[in-house]
Amino acid sequence: MSSKIVSKTSNISEIYSTDLTSHSERFSNLKKRFEEIYGESPEFIARSPGRVNVIGEHIDYCGMPVFPMAVEQDTIVAFRAKDGNQVNVSNMNAEKYQSFSFNFSKEDIVHIDSKVHAWSNYFKCGYKGAIEKMKIDSPKGMDCLVDGNVPTGSGLSSSSSFVCTVVLAVQKANGYSLDKEQIVKTSVDSERYTGVNGGGMDQTCSVMATGSSALFIEFYPKLRVTPVKFPASSQSYAFVVANSLVVSDKHVTAPVCYNLRVVETRIASLMLAKALNLQDDDVVSNANPLTMKIIMDALHNNQDVQNKSDVEIWIERLNTMLKHTDEIFGDHPDGYTWEQCADYLNLSVEELKLKIRADLYPIRADYLQIFKRTKHVFSETLRVVKFRQTCEESTSADVYNQLGSLMNDSQESCDKLFDCSCTELNELCQIARESGSIGSRLTGAGWGGCTISLVPESMVDNFIKDVKEKYYGKRYPNLTREELNNSIFSTRPGSGMYLYSV
Repeated sequence: MSSKIVSKTSNISEIYSTDLTSHSERFSNLKKRFEEIYGESPEFIARSPGRVNVIGEHIDYCGMPVFPMAVEQDTIVAFRAKDGNQVNVSNMNAEKYQSFSFNFSKEDIVHIDSKVHAWSNYFKCGYKGAIEKMKIDSPKGMDCLVDGNVPTGSGLSSSSSFVCTVVLAVQKANGYSLDKEQIVKTSVDSERYTGVNGGGMDQTCSVMATGSSALFIEFYPKLRVTPVKFPASSQSYAFVVANSLVVSDKHVTAPVCYNLRVVETRIASLMLAKALNLQDDDVVSNANPLTMKIIMDALHNNQDVQNKSDVEIWIERLNTMLKHTDEIFGDHPDGYTWEQCADYLNLSVEELKLKIRADLYPIRADYLQIFKRTKHVFSETLRVVKFRQTCEESTSADVYNQLGSLMNDSQESCDKLFDCSCTELNELCQIARESGSIGSRLTGAGWGGCTISLVPESMVDNFIKDVKEKYYGKRYPNLTREELNNSIFSTRPGSGMYLYSV
């Protein structure tokens, strides 16, 4: 794992590897605008990147590992501490994001109405979570100015990038030094105040990313981050991110999309525990929430793992779980009613809903797709593990085609088993493959947002030109050149969280 404390610098080139002039101008403009608004210079600029998940969708909240990398797009917050406890927040895009202020409250730190979808909520969430973590009852006041260039609703995790940045700024303004792991945990807990029940991948990648690697992130039994370099090859490859421009607003669609999937996987875990006679296992019975990773570990608790690598253990266990999934749920391919799930678990529907905390995260569904979701989680995790194994171990000249094939299989599973793709994402993946990509898949929560494609470096310019014509030219012919260039771009693994001294 990289250094435990957030890196601090006054040198832009330590944060970014390309376009240093434009990044310098952006930081300079932020400082200048801060001085215009508040009459003083900021002390620091906190920075956290967005991320793109290379492979491993909708499995982090099941306790399973994922494989993201940071992008260079980020959220930056210029700030200075001040006397009193008033917090003033402005945005460089003042037309779209109005300024606001609030005062620290001893009762609830700051009031957040999760029913109202406002950009201020994300700031308040980060503030509330940071103050709770630091356990202080008289925090400093702050002047803040926000600038973000991670496209919102695109699956590049603009919200987590924002919340992580705020957590860093608030703790720094109050003279505290949380390590990276604490900031990750605080940011994950903070973002739940918006009413979306996310996992921990986005925040972990945003905080802990390193400039030359993707990250294999494990969450259970404890957070473990392994940097993984992409394999050497006679031909260079790039990742191209393409925004479908279908905005997936997790807050609005959560009851039938994101939160529903979380609930379906939690019910599946309870049903697996019962079917595999694990419900009396101490770790299983005390888990809150119970996840598929906990079930898998409990089932293999006495497995002989001597002389086996981590990857071999993962693969063996996941194949066993896929076999059990077919045996236990395969006779209900079209889903279970709430009543059927409750009966299976000897609970009433009300008791089941309370057990999986459906009271906290509202959902709407007549049928729960237990078989499909479970099959996706175990097969997608297997693809993540094989992706890592291929990067670390393969000496084949065909190594990148192997990686691309895993990405294509992931898209098929996201579409058919997890039902988190959409017409536009499927079309974009198809166009990408026809235009030279060897692997294309949705990335992020899905239901809109972005795709990621693995493309030979020598073909990137033509690839982007083709996708612009075949997808954007037909669906979004009125985009400006700037909008078009922001919608599709090649990227490399970027650096993680930084604190910049002004």
